[in-house]
Amino acid sequence: MGALPEGEPVPETGTLPPSALEHVGDAGFGVYIHVPFCASRCGYCDFNTYTPGELGGADIDGYLDAVEREMALAASVVKPPGVETVFFGGGTPTLLSSGQLGLLLEAVDRTWGLAPGAEVTTEANPESVTLESLKTLRRNGFTRISLGMQSASPGVLAILDRKHTAGRAVAAAGEAREAGFKNINLDLIYGTPGESAADFDESLDRAIASGADHISAYSLIVEDGTRLAARVRRGELEPPDDDVAADRYLAAEARLSAAGFEWYEVSNWATSPEARCRHNLLYWRGGDWWGFGPGAHSHIGGVRWWNVKHPKDYGSRLANGVSPGLGREILTPSQRRDEAVLLGLRLAEGLPLGDIDVTKVADSGLLETADGRATLTLRGRLLADLVVRSLLT
Repeated sequence: MGALPEGEPVPETGTLPPSALEHVGDAGFGVYIHVPFCASRCGYCDFNTYTPGELGGADIDGYLDAVEREMALAASVVKPPGVETVFFGGGTPTLLSSGQLGLLLEAVDRTWGLAPGAEVTTEANPESVTLESLKTLRRNGFTRISLGMQSASPGVLAILDRKHTAGRAVAAAGEAREAGFKNINLDLIYGTPGESAADFDESLDRAIASGADHISAYSLIVEDGTRLAARVRRGELEPPDDDVAADRYLAAEARLSAAGFEWYEVSNWATSPEARCRHNLLYWRGGDWWGFGPGAHSHIGGVRWWNVKHPKDYGSRLANGVSPGLGREILTPSQRRDEAVLLGLRLAEGLPLGDIDVTKVADSGLLETADGRATLTLRGRLLADLVVRSLLT
């Protein structure tokens, strides 16, 4: 797990500068809830998660109490017009019972009020849900589920230290449909050492056949400090290859578009505008959100802050009436503009031409312009970071 940035101290009351509160919710307001619990740690994961032996006395009941305390603090700081999206991430949120997740959602509604038609998503490992638990989630107000499929290849799943079987994610997607979920996402990872083109093609085919209306596909990144990084360092596994990753991305675009999916963000495809993840769009479009839980990040009105990482420290601070925020930064207008370019250019809707100078990449074949906007071409998506650097320097 990477270290958090230092930043400046967060006031004990969590107070925000008046300037940050002037236009709260104008670009949308969401809630992120970080559930830091995992039954075991996947070899590639560097997220802020904890297995039972790493909790140091913290537990789920204490976590639930602490999150509700943070919600009370948040209610005293900001008053948005309503919560349009809620996203439970992790970790494995579905290690909490469906009832416990429902209680947290009720607490969000009591704190700020859920807007009519609010999107409510939870991530889930395929082995952590059942038809009955999914039915309870749906009854409790959850509208969208995101399942970590990663691959349909048993060998790839073994390298990633995933615990579910190759067919479990597709089966869980079917159970989610039966439980009443209309919006179902499957997450895929490509470029794992040892993965063949045929392995990834099969993963795409199974994900498409599952009936999911949203598919995310991410290139594997070997993060320092993970078991996977140690295996690569020892020479047990080859490091991911950029050319292979590009081939996999092109395969994803071809197969998904042929199946009726459209890309709307570099790593995300959906079957319709209604199937797109509204919570993630809020991030990419520069909206406001409050992140609850250990290590969660928040952004309101150009102020970004992050909570202490360990559940025990998080709970102790809130029990003492102190914000769990570890540090924060107040973005300058220039930084906010750079972030808008960095995030907005990854979207299929692109950026207004008035916001960027495209002359540096005009003849590169990486951008196309139409209707007063600049968007990435397919080749540009493969080199999105390069395009952003070129535009910002």
